[in-house]
This record gives sequence, structure tokens and C-alpha cells, in this order.
Amino acid sequence: IDEGISSLSEKDVANGEVPASSHLLKQQVLLSACLSCEGCVSEEESLKISQQNLEEVARVLGLNKKCDVSKHQVLVVSVCPQSLPFFAVKYGLDIPEATRKLCGFLKSLGVQYVFDTTLAAGFSILESQRDFVQRYSRRHHDSQALPMFTSSCPGWIRYAERVLGSLVTPHICTARSPQQIMGCLVKDYFTKQQKLSPDKLYHIMVAPCFDKKLEAVREEFYNSLLECRDVDCVLTSGEVFHMMEQMKVSLADLDSVPLDHVLGEAGDPALVRHQGRGSEGFLEHIFKYAASELFSLDVEEITYKTLRNRDFQEVCLERDGEVLLQFASVYGFRNIQTLVHRMRKGHVPYQLVEVLSCPGGCVSGRGQAQGETGGRVDKALVQQMEEAYSSLPVRLPDTNPGLHILYQDWLEGQDSTYAKTLLHTQYTQHSPSQTRTHTQPPHIQW
Repeated sequence: IDEGISSLSEKDVANGEVPASSHLLKQQVLLSACLSCEGCVSEEESLKISQQNLEEVARVLGLNKKCDVSKHQVLVVSVCPQSLPFFAVKYGLDIPEATRKLCGFLKSLGVQYVFDTTLAAGFSILESQRDFVQRYSRRHHDSQALPMFTSSCPGWIRYAERVLGSLVTPHICTARSPQQIMGCLVKDYFTKQQKLSPDKLYHIMVAPCFDKKLEAVREEFYNSLLECRDVDCVLTSGEVFHMMEQMKVSLADLDSVPLDHVLGEAGDPALVRHQGRGSEGFLEHIFKYAASELFSLDVEEITYKTLRNRDFQEVCLERDGEVLLQFASVYGFRNIQTLVHRMRKGHVPYQLVEVLSCPGGCVSGRGQAQGETGGRVDKALVQQMEEAYSSLPVRLPDTNPGLHILYQDWLEGQDSTYAKTLLHTQYTQHSPSQTRTHTQPPHIQW
């Protein structure tokens, strides 16, 4: 392994190459992999996205091996929980052991800390729950309060801002996505704990989705004073695995290394998931929270009613024959189009819609679910990943003591200005004409 790592860090940096077909992987974010397609990616964004690749990571690793310590950076990798089933299936291991092997590989490269993003997702869910209840309370005098759309999927956000505009953007939940809250957690809280300047820490996100690269380069997630982003580089699960293949890494030779704790506790952190199939389960968490907060009803199990297909489902809360809440989960571009068509006609009965651009949800992200030849989704792989993901125990973010500690020690309380600044953002209409660099029709494969 050492020879492969040194070649990644030094020889390939010198040659401007990395052992992966990263050119192909880079281009997909501008083609069929992104719901927003190539039509609205500006030249500046295209440049920033092109820098999120294995070559850039190798460059940082290479600088850390040189004598000029002024250019050294601490490397931190945050791994999305939905990426872990991919490595488990590919390694033929359960998720906990696959995670330890992945962590061992990353640390053998020179990465100092490896976290998973469950804590950040917990913040996003809790803030989304509160946002919904506040919107519900003003629904009679604010026409843009409901329905609320979830904000965790960057492909959906991109499409909403660039194509749908003011029809949808005021309805989008203001809570930041788990990725960008993790960016704040690492670049703000963790750097302070480590007594580091944020620009001295290089933050890599491993995600199942190419669209996360677009999200990382959004202007509001860039610190102009320190010239650094909350998330410096997004690599897809497929890119990381491809790098391991090209380096001919033997699984047996990798150490099993536990993940690190953001809060600095000792021991192997327990891997858990939030409710919902293949994603963070925003709908289920908000539904149960709203039922309790608004109607004092305790919901144990949620029953989904499938409408058009498995990716368009709804749930209802009823009492004495009266429908109190009606939520929907809408995954995939075709179902999103149906939702938008109904919204234009004023026929959306839902108070909340969980929207994800990938059919099947985040586990089916194009950064890990495509077949060996690319293009088509590998359905057998997706089924295996869904089964692996569902094996993780569920933990409600409300019961996570780490979140309560961070609300106080990091954010100065749940209702503080600091919490609102770091955990929320705004989504607004963007004119496609201002950003489009291609005149040809968009190329989307669904």
C-alpha cells in the first residue's frame, strides 16, 4: 500500500495525474448525473467543480510531504451514511467493518481525521422540524408558508432556483443540508477545538451524488476573508473506490480503524441511521415531530400510500376521520415534474414534500449506483445497498446528547443568532440567462 500511496502523493502530483479515470467522473456532473444539467453551470462554477477531484486531493497530500510547513494542511474526510452501504457491498462486509476498512485506507493516505455526517444530519432534521412547525403556525396569513419543500438535495435545489424560481423557492426549508452543516461543524467548531485556522484544514466529503460538488461551490458557503470553503472537495463513493482499485489496494492489508468523534470522545462511535429508506428520512422525522407538537399525537409507525409509483408516496395523519396532516415523498425527475405541474394548477394538498432528484433516494445516487459501464443504474447493486443500509439501527436526532451539547457549547443555544447563521441559508430565484454557457439543449438521462 505504501508504494501506491507515495505514487499518489508525489509521482502523480508531479505528472498532474492520479490513478483514476477522473476525467470521465468529473464530466458527469455536467451531463446526465445532475438534475440541473449542463445548461445552467457557469464557466466559473465549471472551473470550481473541475477542481474537486482526486488530482486536487493528491496535490494537498503531496504538499504535506514537502518541507514548506506553511503549505501543510490537516486533511479531514466526512463520509455520508448513504455512502457506507456502497463500500459494504463492494467489500463484502457489514457496514461497521467496511467503514473501519475505509477509514484505514483514508488514514494510510495521510488523512488525519475521518468522521461520518450523522451528527450534521441530526442538526438539519431538528432545524427542519422547527421550520415546519413555524410555517404551519403562520399558514393562514402567509401564502408562501406551505407547502414546505425539503432542502437537503442539491439537484432539486438547483432545479428549483434555476428553472422553477419564485413558484417554489419561498417554500424551500431554510435549514442547510447535512453536507453544509458538516462543513460548518468541521471548519468552525472542530478547527477551534484543534486551535487551527480554517484555511489550514482541507475538508473532503465522500458522498453518493455528483450534485454535492455543485452544492459545495455555492457562494454562501465560501469564506472570502480566509479564502476557503466549508467543504473544499467532494468525492463520490465511486471515485474513492476507483482510486482503491487503481492503487491495487488489498482489503486484507488494510487496518480496521474506527471513525473519529467530532466531540473528541474515545472509542468506536456507533454507526446509526435516521428513519427513511435510503435517505435521511426528513419526511418521517418532521411528520412525527409535527404530530406531537401540533396535535399532541404520538406516531409510532408511518404507513405510506404508494401513488404513481414507489417514488411518489404520501402519508396522512388522521383523527376522528379528519385529515390533520398530509405529506408526500417525491423522488426522481419525472415525479418532480408531476408535482410542479400540480403546483402550477394549485392542486397540491400537502403541507410538506420531501423532494430528492434521484429515483430511490440518496443511496441510489449516480456517484455510486451506476453500473460498471456507467449510465444505467445497477438495480442489483442498489437493492443490496438498501438492504445493508436498513440493517443499521435507527436513532432519533432528538435523543442524541451530542447535538444538545453542541447547541450549547458551539451555537450558544438553539435560538441564537449564531445558530440561525450557521444552520440556515436562503434559496432564491436565479436567472438561467445569467449563468448558461451552453446553447445546446440539456442532456439528461432518466
